[in-house]
Amino acid sequence: MGSNIKKIAVLTSGGDSPGMNAAIRSVVRTCAFVEVECMGIYRGYEGMIEGDFIPLNARSVNNIINKGGTFLKSARCPEFRTKEGRKMAYDQLKLAGIDALVVIGGDGSLTGAEILHGEYNMPFIGIPGTIDNDIFGTRYTLGFDTACNTVVEAIDKIRDTASSHHRLFFVEVMGRDVGHIALNAGIGGGAEEILIPEEDLGLDRLLDSLKRSKARGKSSSIVVVAEGDRTTGKNVYELKDYVEKNLPVYDVRVCVLGHMQRGGAPSCFDRVLASRMGVIAVEALLESKTNLMVGIRDNDIILTPVKEAIQGKSKMDKELIRVSDIMTL
Repeated sequence: MGSNIKKIAVLTSGGDSPGMNAAIRSVVRTCAFVEVECMGIYRGYEGMIEGDFIPLNARSVNNIINKGGTFLKSARCPEFRTKEGRKMAYDQLKLAGIDALVVIGGDGSLTGAEILHGEYNMPFIGIPGTIDNDIFGTRYTLGFDTACNTVVEAIDKIRDTASSHHRLFFVEVMGRDVGHIALNAGIGGGAEEILIPEEDLGLDRLLDSLKRSKARGKSSSIVVVAEGDRTTGKNVYELKDYVEKNLPVYDVRVCVLGHMQRGGAPSCFDRVLASRMGVIAVEALLESKTNLMVGIRDNDIILTPVKEAIQGKSKMDKELIRVSDIMTL
């Protein structure tokens, strides 16, 4: 298969993450280096169905390594979930002479590529691009490091006003199913408590912790909350109301960081990681490898079967949880 690959297409799908442009750039320039044609697919699987392709060369990706988002755009595509939609997508790929794909995105994007491979034997390699860091088979996903830095910067600024007004701030960060951003940014931002889905802190323990903080003379506090944490009830505002009712001594505010965590220029770490992953993705395809996801473990780039990456569960760092417990004193 490898010797027959003459044209590789790259796409980004699902939620955007910092580092996607850097990964596209790496794929394109690696293709140029090994003298393989490269095509960009606009708007993910939606663009694949519509045949929205563009030739890319080394100059096409000038000055994008430092840009957030994805210049190829991204979209969710319900039509691709149907057999008819995938048939249309495959027909467009064949019409354009595309022999293999590099898919940059989260588990939904990788699932789509795996299904297309199963139905039409379309070779592909996945690159994990999601700020949540919730994909098995890699220690870090593209965008996670940048998102953590964005949250820490926001916490630093919120702490200034919290200290000025003797306030308690609940800072909600992304992480519907996992708490990687909350845990790492919480430690980095010096949060007094960190609430994550993996560890059910409980309201009583949270109140006890806040009482201890007050007794030690803390005039302000920051609590970082992953949006999927079970302690909060329906949402973080219910948690605010509960604390105000039971600890009226606190003036409580809520800051939901939302989609600002997705934006911004990627960190140096994410740029380097994206560059490494893009090179390996292209080289793997040319070595007749397919249905694999590029990842990093112990600073080594590895390949994991996509089915394992999708079905597996990323593990929370227990050492970091222990560190966070110590740091909340």
